[in-house]
Amino acid sequence: MLWWISQQLRMGNAKSRLGVVQKLAQSGTAETKEVLEFALHDSSVEVRTAAVQALGRLKSKTVVEPLMGLLRDPAPEVRAAAAESLGFIGEHQPISALVDLLRDQVPLVRAAASHALDRLDWQPASASDRVLQILAAGKTSAAASLGADAIGPLAELMRSGPAGKQLEAVRTLGRIEDPQVKTLMLEALRKEEPAICIEALGTLARLADESALGPMEKLLASDHAGVRSAAVEAVSICGHRKSVPGLLKMLKDSSWEVRSTTARVWGVVGDPAAGDDIAMLLSDADRDVRESAIKALGGIRDRRALPALMLAMIDRESSLRSAAAAALRRIDRNWEGNPLVRQALPAIKLALNHPEYWVRHSTSRLFAKLKVSPE
Repeated sequence: MLWWISQQLRMGNAKSRLGVVQKLAQSGTAETKEVLEFALHDSSVEVRTAAVQALGRLKSKTVVEPLMGLLRDPAPEVRAAAAESLGFIGEHQPISALVDLLRDQVPLVRAAASHALDRLDWQPASASDRVLQILAAGKTSAAASLGADAIGPLAELMRSGPAGKQLEAVRTLGRIEDPQVKTLMLEALRKEEPAICIEALGTLARLADESALGPMEKLLASDHAGVRSAAVEAVSICGHRKSVPGLLKMLKDSSWEVRSTTARVWGVVGDPAAGDDIAMLLSDADRDVRESAIKALGGIRDRRALPALMLAMIDRESSLRSAAAAALRRIDRNWEGNPLVRQALPAIKLALNHPEYWVRHSTSRLFAKLKVSPE
């Protein structure tokens, strides 16, 4: 009977050969071992994978050597199946080969090797092997606890892993305190994936290294609004006063997110050079942009912003009116008596006829607070 099955494996098409192997796997007898080993050399990936899995279920020491040969199979599915089967059999002989497989280019294979090694109760002999095991198991973030030893494998994953894993690698590298991290973050800035650039910018902002300013400023021209916004934040932190010219133009960016972030960081930079441009944002259509502009003017504390903030006191959003009052107090605790606020009264008076009730109401209250008649 086995002779006839062997003939079928030689003569049938891939589909029929796969069926033969699957039937043999169901029998689960040691007598099928020789035929299944013959199927390990089949031209079909599916047939070889099925044969590997079937041999693994036999749990026989005698199939370890043939399965170890499949750890170098050109098909990742076969390599992964071989690793899983070897772990299932439980012999320690393949451990060294499975450790090497932790460096495989295919995540599926690395994961299978890691699972097999866990089944074999393998303990890494070095920190680098431990990192490889963690990464192969998909626990990228846990590698940060190993510090500098994890940098090499994480850098490799950042450069050649799947997009999602590249992002995880960049995020994990950002949690490691080591001088090499800055260089790797600068490399990550050249990635096309926006999320990776944003993550790298966040780490560089935390490091606050002025030498990274040039590469980060290039991303102010990115096509992705999220990247531009993150670049604005990072540049403002690392560049301080030097970043003023590059950030000034970002107040007119097409994205509300970028305008809002830029206005917000100006309040931290504290440079009055952008006062007029920020004041223009008080009439922006986006609520968050207006709020950032109000807070920025309060942070800059330039009294020339008082008239503009007076107009924000009649914003249609109550929370923004409160923010404007707080900003006015930061600039001048006695702003009600400052002559500069009177400059805004003609424009504020027009709001008495605004179609929205709360704008009209806020305008009337403001005139009362200033003890000025709107007539």
